[in-house]
Amino acid sequence: MAAARRSGSVGAALRRTLPLTAGLAALGIASQALAWGATGHRMIGVLGAQALPDTIPAFLHTPEAVEEIGEIAREPDRGKGTGDPHDSDLNPAHFIDLDDLGRIKAGAPVTDLPATRAAYDAAQQSAGSDSYVQGYLPYAMIEGWQQLVKDLAYWRVDRWAEVHSADPAKRDWFARDRRLRETLTVRDLGYWAHFVGDASQPMHVSIHFNGWGNFPNPRGYTTERVHAPFEGAFIHDHVTEAMVSARIGPYRDCACTIQQHVGQYLMQTVGSVEPFYALEKAGGFKDGDARGQAFAADRLAAGANMLRDLVVDAWTASATMSVGYPPILPADVEAGKVDPYGPLYGED
Repeated sequence: MAAARRSGSVGAALRRTLPLTAGLAALGIASQALAWGATGHRMIGVLGAQALPDTIPAFLHTPEAVEEIGEIAREPDRGKGTGDPHDSDLNPAHFIDLDDLGRIKAGAPVTDLPATRAAYDAAQQSAGSDSYVQGYLPYAMIEGWQQLVKDLAYWRVDRWAEVHSADPAKRDWFARDRRLRETLTVRDLGYWAHFVGDASQPMHVSIHFNGWGNFPNPRGYTTERVHAPFEGAFIHDHVTEAMVSARIGPYRDCACTIQQHVGQYLMQTVGSVEPFYALEKAGGFKDGDARGQAFAADRLAAGANMLRDLVVDAWTASATMSVGYPPILPADVEAGKVDPYGPLYGED
């Protein structure tokens, strides 16, 4: 089993390798596929943060935080090429190979995935694959969201206690812990924003991840490697922040679980795969064609909208996320029912 797992991981990495530059080829270094280049990921991080409503804590609205979220959103790609097991474990977080109906190889639709990545991996293995070959992007999104909920829950407690604690020394500690939590929250939000952005790029949720591939192709879609030119140079040269910003709408309450929300989002992106290839066939991504610009801006805006919506949902969920040990609830702290110092500082 271990040998098969390693083989699958290497296979996934090789499948997703894009054409190498001359310099990289000379060094024998593989260049992994990136979902959006630096420009696209910055846009999604910055515009998603700028769209946050006033109900979100003020520290996430500062120009410095917004800029940092955009920069950190690039970090999962910047960390590639570190070596194994780092790369073989983390690179599959950037994609999931879904068929044209939004199903994984084991047959389940992305809107009905197993609750855990272990169960997902077992289902893939039953179909002759695994999560490293098929990718586990939805789980990277869900895990990152859950971490953000935890971060914000700690922030709620720190913020309340630094104002209301009767002990000045404890108030000082809560203030320091709150500042540290703000730093961690910006980092965690920015890093997770990368995967929210990945999931808006059509080729990162599809078996047609770099050209149509060896599948029935009655409409004659390209089999050339179109992944990197679209998400990199085309975005950089022909899509502006203003184009994307104009497409960001108001917050939408999914009224569903995070698993359901992520599944719906990925299914929407799957629906943009064939339109991408049809547009490419029609020349829509040549010379800054307005059709290609509109398509790309729509996809980037989908990422920014989803980022904003999920942050709002995380803030709501943080009121009932337990923190510390023994576990306490922010809502109980804010109601003055429990002293949070011991659980947060650590009583061991």
